[in-house]
Amino acid sequence: MSTDKQVLAIKYRPQVFDELVGQNIIVEAIKKSISLDKIPNAYLFTGIRGVGKTTIARILAKSLNCNNLKENSCLKNKCENCVQISESRHIDVLEMDAASKTGVDDVRDLIEFSRYGPTSSKYKIFIIDEVHMLSKQAFNALLKTLEEPPSYLKFIFATTEVNKLPVTVLSRCQRFDLMRIKFEEMLNFLKNVTSKEKKYLNDDILKLIVKISEGSVRDGLSLLDRIFLSDNENGKKLDLKNAQEIFGYYDKSYLLELVFELLKGNEEKVIQLYKNIYDQGIEPKLFINNFLEIIYYLKNFKNLNNLKQSIDFSDADLKKIEEISKQVDDRTLLLFWEFAMEKMSEINLVSNQHLAIEMFLIRMIYLKKKNTNNFEKVESSNISSSVHNTPKDEDLSKELDTIKKNNKTINQIKFSSQKKEKHLIQDEKKNNKTTINSFSELISICTKKKEIGLKYELENNVNLISFKNNNIEISFNENLDKNFIKNITLKLFDWTGERWIILLSKKDGLKSIKEIKIEKKYNELKNFKNSKLYENATNLFSDLEIVDIKDLNRRNDD
Repeated sequence: MSTDKQVLAIKYRPQVFDELVGQNIIVEAIKKSISLDKIPNAYLFTGIRGVGKTTIARILAKSLNCNNLKENSCLKNKCENCVQISESRHIDVLEMDAASKTGVDDVRDLIEFSRYGPTSSKYKIFIIDEVHMLSKQAFNALLKTLEEPPSYLKFIFATTEVNKLPVTVLSRCQRFDLMRIKFEEMLNFLKNVTSKEKKYLNDDILKLIVKISEGSVRDGLSLLDRIFLSDNENGKKLDLKNAQEIFGYYDKSYLLELVFELLKGNEEKVIQLYKNIYDQGIEPKLFINNFLEIIYYLKNFKNLNNLKQSIDFSDADLKKIEEISKQVDDRTLLLFWEFAMEKMSEINLVSNQHLAIEMFLIRMIYLKKKNTNNFEKVESSNISSSVHNTPKDEDLSKELDTIKKNNKTINQIKFSSQKKEKHLIQDEKKNNKTTINSFSELISICTKKKEIGLKYELENNVNLISFKNNNIEISFNENLDKNFIKNITLKLFDWTGERWIILLSKKDGLKSIKEIKIEKKYNELKNFKNSKLYENATNLFSDLEIVDIKDLNRRNDD
């Protein structure tokens, strides 16, 4: 296949160690181990997507099996082994995707294949990509071979989620953590690719690609491919705004202007700016993330040394960030951060997230209106020399302290209707307090409040000694619930609004309600058996036995 028809990520995939971007320390360590012939049984390469894990695994395989390694004549893959490995057709280098072959049977086939020595090279090499996808049984099957493989067998693992690997596997591998590619290294690499492709892009577009790629070379090349495909054939050059539209990436200056207007309390302008950002297709959750980023820049502007390298902000934006950071109080920024983090955790609970963000911004405006003296309406061309003497808002300071103590965000806007409702609820609670003057009234209120558990304990396991002046003295049997005192005390306070004292005594108290009922039933049954009615009934039925009596007229009797 012609290289001109290949995507950039494949076309510019490194073929030798010298072509790798941003992994110099790892490359030097591997080269030294090969030169000293101290090659481990298994290598493990881990890192984010697109930093070269599989690529470096293939280069390592070529280095181990290269026929002309000492002469360094295979920089262009001239030896037969290097050519075959590059084309994934070498008989002694097996590359397996653990995402599609996860089972123990696949690993057993691998182990069985490893019993035979290499055919045409020094080592038989197994490259297993995304090794964390293997099953637990597959890892267990691999352990013995991994620890004591034949001298000709080498394993090379690659994974993005090294934490999912068993410790027993990690301990048998020589691990290398591939780092994200640094900003300058990625920028220089993309400039080199652009030059080789005979394309002309300004540095702002390339910086934007570096920013979005987040340290991934593959992502950077894929984004560069999109730019090349979007380039107009009529000779019109792409600018930064066109590139942002292609990537769906909005200009952070909009968000910076929004924060500026928010601090001034300009509600109409803030909502308008947010709608402009939303119309560009920005997800509400991404907006919150970027809002937090702006707050971070404002809070730590003086300590940020590399902010000028960011494509997010122009020189005018940086000047505005500096102005705002001098004007706004740190307490305000920290409070904004707390509210934004709260909204981040709540945003998925709302069906219309767009409206939730608008209300979030309005909430921030009303919060800021409590502290209008703390942020003056600053024009970007004029900064007052007295800004460092801006008075601090004591109310805001107290609220921030409360947040820190309670580890949660508090309400900042309190409506008069809420306060009235709160007082009404409190008054209603006071009017609904119950007076309890006797033990029987206590049992009745338990029935009324549906506290069946307390009612049962009072009737069955409690013997009353005295009941007066919010003091109850009782004795009890061994069946009394261990939480009875705690429960009855809390309920009495809730029902009466007063604190009660429950005294436990060893004195013999009155009989319990249950004992009284049993004794009453016994007496009723005894009296009935002495009656003329019972005598007549036994004359009619000699085997008659009376076990219980119930008065049908007492419908509410237990």
